[in-house]
Amino acid sequence: MAVTMADITHLRKMTGAGMMDCKNALNEAEGDYDKAIEIIRKKGQAVAAKREDREAAEGCVLAATNGDFAAIVAVKCETDFVAKGPDFIGLTKNILNAALESKPATAEDLLATLIEGRPVSEWITDRIGVTGEKMELGAYQFLTAPTTVAYIHPGNKLATIVGLNQAGVETQVARDVAMQVAAMNPVSVDKETVPQDIIDREKKIAREKAIEQGKPENILDRIAEGALTKYYKDFTLLAQDFVKDSKITINDYLKKQNKDLTVTAFKRVNLNVE
Repeated sequence: MAVTMADITHLRKMTGAGMMDCKNALNEAEGDYDKAIEIIRKKGQAVAAKREDREAAEGCVLAATNGDFAAIVAVKCETDFVAKGPDFIGLTKNILNAALESKPATAEDLLATLIEGRPVSEWITDRIGVTGEKMELGAYQFLTAPTTVAYIHPGNKLATIVGLNQAGVETQVARDVAMQVAAMNPVSVDKETVPQDIIDREKKIAREKAIEQGKPENILDRIAEGALTKYYKDFTLLAQDFVKDSKITINDYLKKQNKDLTVTAFKRVNLNVE
């Protein structure tokens, strides 16, 4: 059976594989689409097995919203060349769109989510076969809130999502907060939501430093509390200085819009950075 360009194009749309890979698979399968898809998938599985010990250190991070739901998806690969390719970015975008529609609860659920009848995990495997690089779902984060906003930093390596407690928040205001999260990397919304292990760590660091400086024992706790107050100022979102106007905090900025407006949650994914 002669393989036509229409057949190749159709298979490429179904799998995301390259034109030559689709042509070769169709020839080997004698025009049977199901067999051709299986050939491409097995090739991807074989490549994935061979490159399991390689590091997927590059990739693409995208974020978007769907009403009161926002999500970030990162797909990782080995090289920046592949990460910047339109097909790889398109794969990441398709996975993000699937997340926005299905709203999976975990990364494992996202991998099982169907795109055109096939799970996300298979689409990633197929792409491995095309590029010859290790690929994996690097991150999946989501949140829900009356207003949600997403920000993608140029280059597709860093993205944030933010939830606010009121509906109808002005787009620029919400975006400003999402950009603040990207730029200043806060650890939590406010001091009440800082994890206890971080509080304990910062107190310990401050005490040890004070001891090294010869400070008396009876003031060590006060020094530790002072250091913690500074930490809250630097690393909790609402207390941070607004990057667009350092004379006010993010909390001040939100209160200027509405006295009851605040952030409920945020997520930040920065590729290659813990």
